[in-house]
Amino acid sequence: MVPAARRVDSFAKSRGVRSNKRLIGKRANRVTRRRKRTPGAAEEQMTETMKIEFVALTALPVQTRASPERAGGEAGHARTLVIFMGKDFAFGAATRRLIGDRGEALIKKAAAVVKFKGKALTALDLVAPAGLAAERLVVVGTGGDGDGEDEEGQIKKNVPPQPFDHAGLGGFVMGKLGHAASATVAFDPPRPAKDPVRAATDFTLGMRLRDYRFDHYKTKKNEDGEIKGRADIVLAAGEPSAVRREAKGGEAVAAGVLTARSLVNEPANILHPEEFANRVMALKKLGVEVTVLDEAAMRELGMGALLGVGQGSVRGSRTVIMRWRGAKSAKDSGKSKAKPIAFVGKGVCFDTGGISIKPAAGMEDMKGDMAGAACVVGLMQALAGRKANVDVLGAIGLVENMPGPEAQRPGDIVKSMSGQTIEVINTDAEGRLVLADLLWYVQDKFKPKFIVDLATLTGAILVALGQEHAGLFTNDDELGKRLIAAGKATGEKLWRLPLGAAYDKMIDSKVADMKNTGGRHAGSITAAQFLQRFVNGTPWAHLDIAGTGMGSPASEINQSWGSGFGVRLLDRLIADHYEG
Repeated sequence: MVPAARRVDSFAKSRGVRSNKRLIGKRANRVTRRRKRTPGAAEEQMTETMKIEFVALTALPVQTRASPERAGGEAGHARTLVIFMGKDFAFGAATRRLIGDRGEALIKKAAAVVKFKGKALTALDLVAPAGLAAERLVVVGTGGDGDGEDEEGQIKKNVPPQPFDHAGLGGFVMGKLGHAASATVAFDPPRPAKDPVRAATDFTLGMRLRDYRFDHYKTKKNEDGEIKGRADIVLAAGEPSAVRREAKGGEAVAAGVLTARSLVNEPANILHPEEFANRVMALKKLGVEVTVLDEAAMRELGMGALLGVGQGSVRGSRTVIMRWRGAKSAKDSGKSKAKPIAFVGKGVCFDTGGISIKPAAGMEDMKGDMAGAACVVGLMQALAGRKANVDVLGAIGLVENMPGPEAQRPGDIVKSMSGQTIEVINTDAEGRLVLADLLWYVQDKFKPKFIVDLATLTGAILVALGQEHAGLFTNDDELGKRLIAAGKATGEKLWRLPLGAAYDKMIDSKVADMKNTGGRHAGSITAAQFLQRFVNGTPWAHLDIAGTGMGSPASEINQSWGSGFGVRLLDRLIADHYEG
């Protein structure tokens, strides 16, 4: 991303408008040569990196029994035991049985030396603990029932504690264990969760998300002596069979998040619009219907706004439509009659800013200007992977915004699929042009119950919200409330900003129906007002994820540049309100 003052709508461009056979031939040859130069570039990022087995807590042997050998594991790959401790050396009953008085005394002695008090997301790490069977004992703090936090995260007296983040706890544990660890986790928190099965499922989700890494372009690996292979985790829980059932859905959601992250992390010379569309085809294996529209098809539909963005690039633009018909009603009522819920993603595979070119500093981050599209693909994978009982449509517009000889110019006027004309004031405000045609196409052809779009749309949203919240704009209060609740439940937080007639006037044009930017003031709001002109009254929400979709701060569940933001949020929205 470029500096915030520069990012009025920082990101993409899509191919179109003219058909030149010589240029198309050159383009195809270049793509072929690039593929030959980059072996393995198209390999999928959906491989399993972690094995998790579920057993009963009562099945774990007492650790203080005399044992002729340590608890499993090869040399250099020894099994670790993870337990949880609250304030004042609070342990769960099953944990006390595991470690016994000898283990508890050992922990107290070691804790006194390093002043470990069981504060949430802290750990005491003991290697070859005396008198215990485990090769390594990791005691993880979970805090206590003391004072909670207010909405700003500040510690306050007499404030009820917030719901515990078990996904974050799982990520923290995985971070302490390290990649390819062999460990047994006694999931027996001192403060029992209201829903122990959900808590254990979220914990395993967090472990899977933290274990992700994007390093297949590195030629020198394992420099730090890190063990190769996948993690082997045994999770001991109170209701292992129930956790095992629920965890299958969590595993599908994790896979969707990781796919979204990998798409965002890919370099733009590899993941151009055509290659992106090709990778979406992998969803067919899960039962997702996938249709790809090339430039000729989009031109026939009249998508002049989307095509105008990409016309400066040698890469062709694409629109990809995905459909998961998981609801029985969608299967039985006939494909043309069912009304899905729809998610639309901006997919600018690289954004130079076009003729309104960005500064060089930070431009490399514009490979992530397709994070909205990546989220939609990850969401569709998650829903299909867990066989969600819902009818969902996903649509993404894939373009490159380049300053080539055929690039559109500031002052150009393009005609959108809706018939409305747009004066291009700034070619770096291109994402809304891509979304304009997508939104119109989706509402017109599929008549969805509602639409949610996601886009790394404006630098102004970072000025307003930083990287703690994504911006939410909506014409439907109920949809807005449900999205905010899902954000709180998953930690992918949203903050609602206003829409209004006064803001809408800021994008009126003297020579066309509208202009693509209203200037620096209220930049995120005027971008949303622009999009609202293309939903035709359909219930709709716009999520501006410029601060959260890429380059967001590292967390317990993500150490990657690409965050996969939005997959868990929207999956939770669907699970809570639209399945069944």
